[in-house]
Amino acid sequence: MRERPETLGALKKTGYRSETVREEMRRNLRAKLQGGERLFPGILGYERTVIPGVVNAVLAGHDLILLGLRGQAKTRLLRALTDLLDAEIPVIRGSELNDDPLAPVSVPGQKLVEAAGDDTPLDWLPRELRYNEKLATPDVSIADLLGDIDPIKAATHKLTYADPEVIHFGIIPRTNRGIFAINELPDLAPRIQVGLLNILEERDLQIRGFPVRVPLDILLTFSANPEDYTNRGSIITPLKDRISSQILTHYPDDAKTAAAITLQEAWLDRHEATDGEPEIVIPESIRLLIEEIAMVARDSELVDQTSGVSARMAISAVEVLHSNLERRALITGDDPVYPRLCDLPMVLPAITGKIEMVYEGEQQGSEAVAMKLIGQAVRRVFESRLPAVNKELGSGSEEDRGPYSDIVRWFAAGNSVTLSDEQRFADYAASLQTVPGLMELASEHGNGRPEELTLTAEMILEGLHQHLKLAREDLDSQVSYKEMVKFQLLRPERRRRGGGPDVN
Repeated sequence: MRERPETLGALKKTGYRSETVREEMRRNLRAKLQGGERLFPGILGYERTVIPGVVNAVLAGHDLILLGLRGQAKTRLLRALTDLLDAEIPVIRGSELNDDPLAPVSVPGQKLVEAAGDDTPLDWLPRELRYNEKLATPDVSIADLLGDIDPIKAATHKLTYADPEVIHFGIIPRTNRGIFAINELPDLAPRIQVGLLNILEERDLQIRGFPVRVPLDILLTFSANPEDYTNRGSIITPLKDRISSQILTHYPDDAKTAAAITLQEAWLDRHEATDGEPEIVIPESIRLLIEEIAMVARDSELVDQTSGVSARMAISAVEVLHSNLERRALITGDDPVYPRLCDLPMVLPAITGKIEMVYEGEQQGSEAVAMKLIGQAVRRVFESRLPAVNKELGSGSEEDRGPYSDIVRWFAAGNSVTLSDEQRFADYAASLQTVPGLMELASEHGNGRPEELTLTAEMILEGLHQHLKLAREDLDSQVSYKEMVKFQLLRPERRRRGGGPDVN
C-alpha cells in the first residue's frame, strides 16, 4: 500500500494536482475502456443499451437521470458510479465539505490552510464515502438538502446570520467532491426542486437570502419512474432542462438474462453447517419458467403496466420456491429435491404483492390473476419445448391422433391423476407413471435425472390443460388432472381456483 501524505506540505511534494470529480471520473472511465475492463459488474442486460448512455454522459461531464419502471436497477447503477472514482482522495482534516487541500471552498477550511500552511493536517476519504443519496419524499426540505442558518451557532460564536460560518450544511454540500443521487425525483415538492436549479447550472450553494456563495464540485444524479410525471408528481421543466443526460432503463429482453439476474440476487445458498443436508436443485428450465411468469405479467391486460412488474418478483418467487423444496425435503426425507409444477401455487405470496392490477384484475382477485399468469407462462414454455397439440385431439374422430392421443383417451375413460407438493418423490413419480405413454413421451423431449423427466411429464399434463384437453382441480396443496367434459359438468364450487384457460 502506498504511503499517504498526512500534511499539505507532504502532499505538495508528491506532485498532487487538483481535479474536479467529473475530470476524475472521466480519467478513470477512459482507462477502463482502454484496458477492456468490464464496466459496472453485476448490472446485467444493459450492455448495449443503458450502459453506453451512462458512459457517454460521464465522458461528457453530464449530470444524469435514469428513467424507468420499478425494479430496473436504477439505484444500483447510480451507486455503481463510485467505481469510476479514485480509491481515495486527500481532504482537510475535520472539514465538513471534504475540502480539497489545494483549493478549499469552506471558510473554516480556508482559515485552517491560511493559519497552518504546509502543516495543515489531512485525511484520506475512500470512494464509498463520496456517494450519498436521498429518497425524495414530499416532506423533504431545503434545509435537508442544502442547509440552513444555525441560530445556536451564531449566538455561541457571536456571529451575524450573514457569516458563512453559521451555516448548518445539508446532505448535498456534505457530498462535495463526490456523487449525489436523488431517487424518485417527481416526489420532491416543486419548490424544493427549484432549490436545485442553482447547483445544476451555476454550481454554487445559496442559503436563504444572504450573500453566501459556496462553489461545489459535485455530480448530481437522479432516478424516476416516467409515469410519475402525471401520477404522483412532476419534474419541473427548468430542472429537466438542466439535467444534461436522460437515460431510459428497461426490463430484460429475454428470459435467460432475467434468470441470470435472479440467480445473482436470490438467496439460494442456504446450506447449513451440518452433515447430511439434502441437496436442493432448481434446474434452468424452472428458473426460465419463473422469468416467463414475470414477462407474461408485463404483457397482461389484467396488470397495470404503468407500474411495471419488478425484477424483485422473480427473485422472491425463486426464494419461496427454494423454501418449499426445503420444506418438502424436511418432511419427506427426499435427497436430492427438485421442483415440480405443483410447487408453483406455493409461490403466490411472492407474486400477489408485486403486481398492481387494473379494475378487471381487481375484480377477479390477486390470487386468481397470479394463477392465470402462471398458467400462461407454462403454456409458453410447453409450446416452445413440446409438440403442438392437435385441435382435433379428444374429439374421437379419425384425426384424433398424435403424441398426446393415448394420454387424453386414458383420462376420457374416467381416470385421473392427483399430484402434491408434499408427496415423496417415489409416490409423485408413481402417480405420473400410471398415465399410459406419458413417461415415454417425456423421455423423448426431456433429459437428465428422473426428477427432471417427471417434471417434463407434469409439464405435458399442464400443457394439455392449458390447451383445454384436460381439466385441473386445485384442492389445498393437491392438483388433480381429469377428463375435461365431465369436469365442466361439476358444480362451480368444485372447479379449480384459476391458473389456466376459462373452461366455461
